[in-house]
Amino acid sequence: MDTPDQPQLYLITPPEIELGQFPDTLARVLDAQPFACLRLALSTRDEDRLLRAADAMRAVTEPRDIALVIADHTLLAEKIGLDGVHLVDAARSVRHARKTLGEDAVVGSFCAGSRHDGMAAGEAGADYVSFGPVLSSALGDGAFAELDLFQWWSEVIEVPVVAEGALDIAAIRTLTPYTDFFGIGDEIWQHPDPVKALAELVAAMR
Repeated sequence: MDTPDQPQLYLITPPEIELGQFPDTLARVLDAQPFACLRLALSTRDEDRLLRAADAMRAVTEPRDIALVIADHTLLAEKIGLDGVHLVDAARSVRHARKTLGEDAVVGSFCAGSRHDGMAAGEAGADYVSFGPVLSSALGDGAFAELDLFQWWSEVIEVPVVAEGALDIAAIRTLTPYTDFFGIGDEIWQHPDPVKALAELVAAMR
């Protein structure tokens, strides 16, 4: 994935989708703004549901030349020929995913707020590292990826970085100089008009 001066958009599906309706909504969102990548991030571990969802997402992304990756399921990504995989166990699975999927595949690694994990993932061959959430909340242990992590990464590390989780207009304004991608998901899907919500977030990048 290329990384121009202004961060690119990286879309993340909701954990649950209705295949009869979501592809149309997805198409409207992808047509509203330029996206580099879509992550299929369903909560289900039912292989048939994942396969059907992947096929439906690919029918939307392929004509738009948008990369499609799946969260965690490396073997499934290989089986159905997706563009790559997004791993949520920091650097632990990166080498295996790279070996399985080949050099041309996209392999991303979520590293929460850990500089060490991010560096390890990059050294293991990750194409990008994602950090987040970017704001503290009452969920989990409240840990979040702090601004100075993104500032340091942008100055020292060449591996592209994604900021994701708990993004709002203020966070996007603050992080725009220091991230290569914004991973946007719940921020728009929980809004009654995802296209409008997306436009507001994108405006904050300018």
